[in-house]
Amino acid sequence: MPTAAAKRPKVKHPFFARIYPRINAFAETHGGLDHRKELLAGAEGRVIEVGAGNGANFRHYPATVEKVIAVEPEPRLRELATRAAAESSAPVEVREGRAEELPVPDGTVDGVVASLVLCSIADVSAALAEAARVLRPGGRLYFYEHIRSANPGFARKQRRINFVWPLLTGGCNLDRDSEQAIRDAGFIVEQARHFDFLINGRTTPSSPCVIGVARKPEN
Repeated sequence: MPTAAAKRPKVKHPFFARIYPRINAFAETHGGLDHRKELLAGAEGRVIEVGAGNGANFRHYPATVEKVIAVEPEPRLRELATRAAAESSAPVEVREGRAEELPVPDGTVDGVVASLVLCSIADVSAALAEAARVLRPGGRLYFYEHIRSANPGFARKQRRINFVWPLLTGGCNLDRDSEQAIRDAGFIVEQARHFDFLINGRTTPSSPCVIGVARKPEN
């Protein structure tokens, strides 16, 4: 496992950690619950979830999942995730850690879940390399992310807003192409559904989304 954890600064976003549960609850009333169910429908075996937040995914893991190791670096969110784990139907172990340095050995999980997290990771390439490291050959990455819009005009709007957006949202970036980053990391994207997450019928800067599954090559 990596030994560089001590070199990276601790992740702490107290303001965002306080407001995120309310943001998530609002999103879930507008379709977020169905998105999470869709994301996790095919998960099975041993799974590691990176950036688990307040544990919003936990109740949606299907019976085919044997165990979830949920990694969350932000202390307040990790505390909330620990509470959520106690109410999950799947066995969930919440650990301190970050996506760039996952606390599990090589090739020991069947699935990695990245849910609304690649937008805020400091080193996306390192995080995806870690996902590949901990996955068994043929294991799958389940991803649900908001992404840069394919509409040039909307993408320009995202870039302008992104000057201040990360400061208010725990480091979240609006203009990342997470799906392409997954492909660049050597994963084979098996399916990807693109859509606009509408709030009361309207787009927001974080509306363009993708839900998909990518496979780690066998060799």
